[in-house]
Amino acid sequence: MGFSVAIIGRPNVGKSTLFNRLAGRKLALVDDTPGVTRDRRVHPAKLYDLHFDVIDTAGFEVAGPETLQGRMRQQTEIAIREADLIFFMMDAKAGLTPDDRTFAEIVRKSGKPVVLVANKAEARGAQAGLLEGYELGLGEPVAVSAEHGQGLPDLRDAVVEALGEERVFEDEEEDDLTPAVSETLVGEDVADPDAEPAYDETKPMRIAVIGRPNAGKSTLINALIGEERLLTGPEAGITRDSISVDWEWRGRALKLFDTAGMRRKAKVQEKLEKLSVADGLRAIRFAEVVIVVLDSTIPFEKQDLQLADLIIREGRALVIAFNKWDLIENPQEALAELREKTARLLPQVRGVLAVPVSAETGRGLDKLMDAVLKAHRVWNTRISTARLNRWLEGTVAQHPPPAVAGRRLKIKYITQVKTRPPGFVLSCTRPTEVPQSYVRYLVNGLRETFDIPGVPVRMSIHASENPYASRAAKRR
Repeated sequence: MGFSVAIIGRPNVGKSTLFNRLAGRKLALVDDTPGVTRDRRVHPAKLYDLHFDVIDTAGFEVAGPETLQGRMRQQTEIAIREADLIFFMMDAKAGLTPDDRTFAEIVRKSGKPVVLVANKAEARGAQAGLLEGYELGLGEPVAVSAEHGQGLPDLRDAVVEALGEERVFEDEEEDDLTPAVSETLVGEDVADPDAEPAYDETKPMRIAVIGRPNAGKSTLINALIGEERLLTGPEAGITRDSISVDWEWRGRALKLFDTAGMRRKAKVQEKLEKLSVADGLRAIRFAEVVIVVLDSTIPFEKQDLQLADLIIREGRALVIAFNKWDLIENPQEALAELREKTARLLPQVRGVLAVPVSAETGRGLDKLMDAVLKAHRVWNTRISTARLNRWLEGTVAQHPPPAVAGRRLKIKYITQVKTRPPGFVLSCTRPTEVPQSYVRYLVNGLRETFDIPGVPVRMSIHASENPYASRAAKRR
């Protein structure tokens, strides 16, 4: 059992920069604008020989509980309660402010061990601000530069002193007592290459939730996990970072990624919003299943279709959630209309699963997760070569490929070369001359025969190699 550290402080003191330094990756968005971070983010961290979870938080601000800043502060207070140790950050360059003193009192009342971290200590004149840190009564300030990695050895020693060696290193002692797991035997993973492996329901699944601003993505994730984990509200564009949340549903380990709302590219002008969108695109590439959240009152805007097309091009499994279903007056009629539009506007993923939900009331969430699991199962589909070629023989006999320049194309065999998403190779004479309409015919036939709805299907056409070509060259 490790320990967790929450990084607390007023806006723009460098909390996210230190978080990225400890996590070893640029996970949190960093900008000169105060208040970039809004949600709390948790990630495994390493500080030399110390291993722990670090929590990035929003900047502490004095505001009413109903305001956005007030809700951000509530998330930070939750982080304080959950953490074993607090890094209280101040800006050594700017010195103490009245807000620092106010928030230091809140941290002191929590009763948690505290390490006072004086960031930006490399700046000229920072020594005076560093000395002011003693006035907070939180112990000796540790001078660091999160941007340049200075002062981290002192920070490591301060953590050990605050928690004690037994608490800090207890994980390593447990590891020493754990019996070694036997290595995989040579040949153990060898299997019939033509077999269709069973779907593994024990492996964790990564799910990204995307959509336009104010579609209800964060509210949906909060409803799924049953707690106010992510910051929500009536304001559009609250989420900025892509926040990952670990969750378990019916015994299946899941990692949910909340992303910033994505507007049309022409409307994204500010640097911070560009960073948020780029972070969301990375979440899509990292995910296995992507839920596109649509506002049921204004569905299928051009941006919604572009997001769905992006997911298909990235080769991810797609599920559509029609959110805010509680606001629809004629649900049966509206659902039939939306499903007809889905089939018409997204023909490249015929059979995509679309589920009406209400994140506000919790309606339809189980059906949504059933759809996600089904899409993931289909995305991992593998079909044996024997079954594929039996299907191909009947399909080509029913509808032969067209003749090109008076010569009929000959399709020889088909095999599946990959999953996630399913990818097939078709062996054919003159592959460049096969019409796209015939390729679509084959792909649609695959979908229908082998039940592969709603996920991208890749079809690559190659010419078969002539085994006698080298002999003919030698005769010449």
